[in-house]
Amino acid sequence: MEHEQVWINGVNTENKLAVLKWAKETKINLVQVNGQRKYGGPPPGWIGDAPGSGSEVFISKIPQECYENQLIPLFQSVGKLYEFRLMMTFSGLNRGFAYARYTSRRHAYAAIAALNGYEITNGCRILVCRSTEKCEIILDGLPCMLEKLMLTSVLKELTPGVEEVFLHPSRKKRDEVMAVVKYCSHRAAALAKKSLREGSHLLYGQPLTVDWLKSELKQKLESTKPSILRDCHLVQQMCNLDGRNIGTQMVSATDCLDALCQRWKLGRPLFMIKFSSMSPCGWQRFWYRVVIPNYSTPFSGYEWVIGENLIPTEKHEKAKEVVAKQILTKLDAGLSSYLLTNQQTLGLNLGHSPCWGQELVAELSVDFMDFNGDTCGSPCQHREH
Repeated sequence: MEHEQVWINGVNTENKLAVLKWAKETKINLVQVNGQRKYGGPPPGWIGDAPGSGSEVFISKIPQECYENQLIPLFQSVGKLYEFRLMMTFSGLNRGFAYARYTSRRHAYAAIAALNGYEITNGCRILVCRSTEKCEIILDGLPCMLEKLMLTSVLKELTPGVEEVFLHPSRKKRDEVMAVVKYCSHRAAALAKKSLREGSHLLYGQPLTVDWLKSELKQKLESTKPSILRDCHLVQQMCNLDGRNIGTQMVSATDCLDALCQRWKLGRPLFMIKFSSMSPCGWQRFWYRVVIPNYSTPFSGYEWVIGENLIPTEKHEKAKEVVAKQILTKLDAGLSSYLLTNQQTLGLNLGHSPCWGQELVAELSVDFMDFNGDTCGSPCQHREH
């Protein structure tokens, strides 16, 4: 009762009391979630998955004295509602817009046809149109040394539903990059945006600008070639790095690197890893050096790993996994020319066929499925909560 009293204090007291009375009489449960108050999602008695894309409408130009006791019955008159969300201010006023999701796309179209331009109060006509259901967010302010594979792996741990990641030059600083992250649904994107905005998951220990990808920026980015990390086609065909299976075995990047080096007679990679201090947000930076005996150049540098709550052995294995992905990408860029140059020394006969790479990838895939050597293991599937 005290919570209700706080909510009804201030402006529009009569209208707010009417909403409380209506909710009590109809037994409709309205839940305040951050800057919105919602009904349903799912509604009582609902069985099954949430309605698909195209089932939600956007409602704007709602008078501030208008609340759910008027809006929900109106939009239920054209079809069954799955969810209704009214955007609210801290003072208890509506912000002038809402979202209504129906149980089917047909009902959403019916709502647009019947209620767009509807005069809800004297002289006030609401606008109803299809909701865009944004699925892409931007992360601006990332370090310039960040690579696509690393960022994708991190975001998949922190936020579920990641489908694609693209890297572009930052709009703010020349030494930073901006990521465009596409999620499987609007809900997944909204939850990720909220989580990353709260600051509990500062990537690489530095703050980010997190926002929706606006249509103007999207068009501008699509008109220019994105500076994304080139996909590792040779490696991805050989052993899929997205976590899918080859046969019945889950492939890790360390296993894949080991198999690649054995197949090309490069010798087993030797890892040296040294950790530095833990950042306040749970990330730990580490230095690495990896020597592949028959490859001319060692690999070294700095990377980051989510080290909080991991025991030392798990942290070490996870760091190796991060490094292995980086090396696989670099090997894809230089391995073909290296093998052609050194095929006699390595005892290979690659010939001059333009399809030799595809043929050897197919062979290597079979070899890897049968590979039973002493591997380095899979990374710990730790997720921060």
